[in-house]
Amino acid sequence: MHIQRSHARGRRTAVAAACLLIPAVAPATPAEAHALGFFGRHSHAHSAARVLDLVNEERWRAGCGPLVLDRRLSESARRHSGDMAYWHHISHRGSDGTAPVDRIRRTGFRAKAWGENVASGYRTADQVMDAWMASPGHRENILNCRYKRMGIAHAEPGDYWTQDFAAPR
Repeated sequence: MHIQRSHARGRRTAVAAACLLIPAVAPATPAEAHALGFFGRHSHAHSAARVLDLVNEERWRAGCGPLVLDRRLSESARRHSGDMAYWHHISHRGSDGTAPVDRIRRTGFRAKAWGENVASGYRTADQVMDAWMASPGHRENILNCRYKRMGIAHAEPGDYWTQDFAAPR
């Protein structure tokens, strides 16, 4: 669980997260996956949906099943991204001392495995995903086939991102 760092300045933040479900049909080829909506069709999609599309495209290439966006994991990610943006500090530790697993449990999600990626300073979903895929620790979380669910959030100012991954119990 490595961290991408950048310096940012600003004030309090408003954070939004979106939910997107992946089709239940398992496509046979990447072209078929795109046709079925497995990956995003629009480059202007909401940042959470775009990150999920990019994550699932990378997982497809690695032979992993797709992740489903989970509202509880997104809530955990939203709170952490907002906390980092408010304090202008990037860390896996929350300002209240919580670890990722603590924040995930607070939402009621029970995980047998979990991981977290954080980043700051990247304006778009494509930029943050490029950075995460170039980092061995972040890439490992994204391509961990044990994970079945993901939460994602982006907070301003400073473009603070959090991805929470989990395998439910």
